[in-house]
Amino acid sequence: MKTLQHMLEDIEDEVRYTRNLIGRDALDPRVMAAMSRVPRERFVPANMRAIAFENGPLPIGHGQTISQPYIVALMTDMLALEPEHSVLEIGTGSGYQTAILAQLCRQVYTIELVAALSNEAANRFKKLGYTNIETRTGNGYNGWPEHAPYDAIIVTAAASHIPAPLVEQLATGGRMAIPVGRPFGAQELVLVSKDEQGGVQTRDILGVAFVPLIEKETDRWQ
Repeated sequence: MKTLQHMLEDIEDEVRYTRNLIGRDALDPRVMAAMSRVPRERFVPANMRAIAFENGPLPIGHGQTISQPYIVALMTDMLALEPEHSVLEIGTGSGYQTAILAQLCRQVYTIELVAALSNEAANRFKKLGYTNIETRTGNGYNGWPEHAPYDAIIVTAAASHIPAPLVEQLATGGRMAIPVGRPFGAQELVLVSKDEQGGVQTRDILGVAFVPLIEKETDRWQ
């Protein structure tokens, strides 16, 4: 049975293996410290706690998954978070990625479409003592404009395109990590950056596999 230490070592191995793609030899030590502090076993179904630290995704019910630890760490690292930042997360799931973010920034706003998962995650945050996470049940395609702009946005489901509302809600100087591609087909983890003049750049980082983002709008950012 793998332990937390094994999980951290697996993440470091994956970073070295993919360094030519992700453009770095190691992740931010603050991200790795956050990964070490959050009890991943509390975010998986009880019957899967024995394999909670395996370096792979696990089902959490309702057709959703908790992401591979390496991908959680990588996407967090891509955001370049600072303590004063506010972050929008689309797709709370079990809340594991949310909890990692909450270790590194001032406030996390997280949206989950599946009400049962959203409620379970909110209860989990309360039990674990997280006070800088606000949850909402609903479709995250249009973001959460009441609290915008966000210093960082993370999307934990694959979109067919980069949603325009999320780009609009990203602060100048902000960064967004989002998987883009066909449902259960070819997908790419994309870094979206907005410069101080409001210009937007994208960079493909790594091939990934995520469950699809539910989309109810047709507008696209090009």
